[in-house]
Amino acid sequence: MNPYIVLATVIAYVVAMVATARYAGRRADNNTFFLGNRSSNRWVVMLSMVGGAISGVTFVSVPGMVASEGFSYMQMAFGFMVGYLVIAYLLVPLFFRSDSVSIYEYLNRRFGREAYVVGAWLFFISKLLGASVRLFIACFVLQLLAFEPLGVPFVVNAALTLVLVLACTYRGGVKSVIFTDVLKTVTLIASTLLCTSIVAGSLGWSVGDMVTTIRESRMSQIFYTEDVNSRRYFFKQFLAGIFTVIAMTGLDQDMMQRSLACRTKGEAQRNLLLSTLLQTLIIFILLLLGVVLYTFAEQTGISLPEGADNMLPAVATSEAMPAVVGVLFVVGLIASTYSAAGSAMTALTTSFTIDILGKERDDDRSLARTRRVIHTSVAVAMFVLLCLLQHLNNGSVIDAVFTLASYTYGPILGIFAFGIFTPWQIRRRGLAVVAITAPLLCLVLQLNSERWFGGYKFGYELLIINALLTMLGMLLLRGRSNAARATGI
Repeated sequence: MNPYIVLATVIAYVVAMVATARYAGRRADNNTFFLGNRSSNRWVVMLSMVGGAISGVTFVSVPGMVASEGFSYMQMAFGFMVGYLVIAYLLVPLFFRSDSVSIYEYLNRRFGREAYVVGAWLFFISKLLGASVRLFIACFVLQLLAFEPLGVPFVVNAALTLVLVLACTYRGGVKSVIFTDVLKTVTLIASTLLCTSIVAGSLGWSVGDMVTTIRESRMSQIFYTEDVNSRRYFFKQFLAGIFTVIAMTGLDQDMMQRSLACRTKGEAQRNLLLSTLLQTLIIFILLLLGVVLYTFAEQTGISLPEGADNMLPAVATSEAMPAVVGVLFVVGLIASTYSAAGSAMTALTTSFTIDILGKERDDDRSLARTRRVIHTSVAVAMFVLLCLLQHLNNGSVIDAVFTLASYTYGPILGIFAFGIFTPWQIRRRGLAVVAITAPLLCLVLQLNSERWFGGYKFGYELLIINALLTMLGMLLLRGRSNAARATGI
């Protein structure tokens, strides 16, 4: 694919994204940055939440996984839907009742300062690593398609990317994130549908032909109930989907800032339920696209590189594919990645400023100055991580970073669950030790599970074990019962 076409596509989308962010961020203040003035339109927030849940990793990886995993990811998606019900009717009322800027303020009221800081640090480390890896995937693809053929080093690519992301969120914060995520959602859906339609047309398929081919393909199996040791086993993925979305959406400052920007609790709840339906539909369409692209590659003789994540870039930008598909792929990749990076940057700034530094009571001018410094510092930290990932570039390192990021959500889930479902307080010291020990024990379990449990291999359900171990540790730290504080009021 011509590198100048790639760059022109990126520039066009970025111009649209920056214009959208500037429109949203006009007359912005600290309340706009952190909560969007709690005046955002419910439909705008709903579309933003859909976009926030779909990253560049989802856009690239989901179509590629169908060759080895079939449609098994839908089992997790069904679990996501149940998890969103829990978020809507358990967590949203809790956070609205406490009138929080940061969701981790609940931990301060419930258990005290140590729990508050532990929860905030767990989120900060996890989100910073996860957002950097997601952004790296987009930078890496753009380096191969555009910057490397033009002789531009990766460090310049990474710096330009983060300057653009910073420009979109520096002033407007969460309100800019919400509006740019709407642009992302519309663009992502349109590019995915158009890609599927154009590729199917290139194969000479009607809609009926495409449906028949996908239904008869060995790659379209959804439910796997035969082998409990398999990572694709239905109940493992379904339960993991429930708890993953509770931890990584309901207890994630990045995702919940959108809900807290709604006018009322009811609006936030309705948005969550509508957004999960649309997210499930997008995941299903991406899986359909995967089958169509693999079929196209097989029939046209495209040689696919190793690794599921390489399938979509290789096929979409190949000479055998209409050029417009390559353009749509770049648009989808940029849309799903840049906006997610801006969203993560805003949430990290909020959490560090409010939770870790405790600056929420500063005067407006001082608070604005602090959060701008933190916002820029987060961008610099992400730049350093991007350069490090490029230097260490191999699949195992990326997988390790993702695994580390997901491990940190287990203690967060356990701490919140203990606070919501038990009346106990805990001793003032020791929670940090518990939050470190639980993931380490999970690592030991994961490395030895096949030997210890007759071939059983832990998958995403390890998050649940991590949370339970955290709750067990908190039980050992328990102190007096306090029903009033247990409610978080």
